[in-house]
Order: sequence, then structure tokens, then C-alpha cells
Amino acid sequence: MSARRGCASGDRLISLPAGTVAAALDRLARDRTPQAILDLAMRQGFCDRIALVSSFGAESAALLHMVAEIDRTTPVLFLQTGMLFAQTLAYQQELAERLGLGDVRLIRPDPEALAQADPAGRLHASDPDACCHLRKTAPLTRALEPFDAWITGRKRYQSASRAGLAVFEADADGRIKVNPLARWDAVMIRDYMNAHDLPLHPLVGEGYPSIGCAPCTTPVAPGEDVRAGRWRDRGKAECGIHFEGGRARRSA
Repeated sequence: MSARRGCASGDRLISLPAGTVAAALDRLARDRTPQAILDLAMRQGFCDRIALVSSFGAESAALLHMVAEIDRTTPVLFLQTGMLFAQTLAYQQELAERLGLGDVRLIRPDPEALAQADPAGRLHASDPDACCHLRKTAPLTRALEPFDAWITGRKRYQSASRAGLAVFEADADGRIKVNPLARWDAVMIRDYMNAHDLPLHPLVGEGYPSIGCAPCTTPVAPGEDVRAGRWRDRGKAECGIHFEGGRARRSA
């Protein structure tokens, strides 16, 4: 596969341990804007070996716009779990068309695994960790196989568990994870979206500042963490896509 236009070779990075690469890039990113961080990752670092993983959720439009401004052909991996809000599916199509995204990939659960483990579609009620693994973690793991790095929309302000989030980090599989918006807050995200006339997710106005699967997402009250409505009262803080020490993070 040939490198994208304007993309420098990052072959030297592949031979180094992921932790070493992440630490070095994180130091370089210290004073850079999200757009400069994306340029560092997409054009100077990983070229055709990087993808954006997007939920097309409450704040996704900002990062999708930044990536599209650099290269609209960047692969965008969208986890179609089979349990998303109808509003999310419509929003995904609207944003992809508006931004001219040329390679949105709908990542679905394995049909045989789904039929065996969750034939009634109720696994989320009895074992949300297993449901997330079946519908999100396992499909994404397969989808990321061709890539050496991936971009996420996580931010430090979203929850206490993300307060120390690095801009560049190594994931459990030895890939580099890029969090260009780590240092941005909700006001900065909204200002960016307003400046570029980006549409809001329809559920934002109904009290959903973080949006996942419909059965496991509730509105958030004033003063709560942005992600308080995710798996409410289940002692669960992450779906499992983002690991810490190889394990999914759970709330206290």
C-alpha cells in the first residue's frame, strides 16, 4: 500500500517497543494543538497504518472533522453493535456524508458468536462485560489487525478515571493509541463544533453527554461525570475497548 499524499515514512517506529514510541511521541505532543497532534500521527508517524475509532457520539463530530481536514480517506471504524440508538445510526450517516469521509467501516459482532452467546439479545442485563466483549472489544480487535496505531476521542475531563490520560499511549496489543483531544474540555469541543457549523448528536439536547448502546445509556444529571449515564449502577466505567494493564477499567 502506498503512503498517503504528504505522508512521511514512519517505518523506524515499527521496530521500537510500543511503550518507547508512545512516550517519545507524548513528549513531542506536549505543547501541540489537536490538529498538530493528528498531523504528527497521521503524516509523520503511521501514514496508512492508522485508523480513527469513532462512536459518532455526542462530541465525535469535532475529531471527525479534524481528521477529514487532513485526509478524508483515513479509515474510520464504527462499532455497529446492533444495540445503538436509532439517532446514532442516522447521525453517523449524516456526518459521514457532510464531512466526505471516504472509508467508514461498520464493524459488527461475529454472527455465530452472537447467536451462541446472546441469542435473545439480553446479555447486557445479566453480564454487561461479556456483552461489551462480544459486541465491541472482540470485533474491534479484529478490525484493528491491519493497523499499528489508532485515534480515539477520549478526554481527561470526561471522568475521574480518565483524568491522567496521555496524548499518546501503548495499548494492550502493542499498538499506539492517540488521544488528540485529551486536554480539551466540553466548552472547547462545543466552540470548535460551532465554529465549523458541525451538527450535534440529536440526543445531546435530551441530557445525553455520552452516548453508547441504548440499553446501557441513561441521561446525566447536572454535576455528574459526563460518563455517569453509561452502565449506571453497574460498577462499570469502560466497555473494554480501552484497557489498563490488559484489563477493562471498572469504577470504584
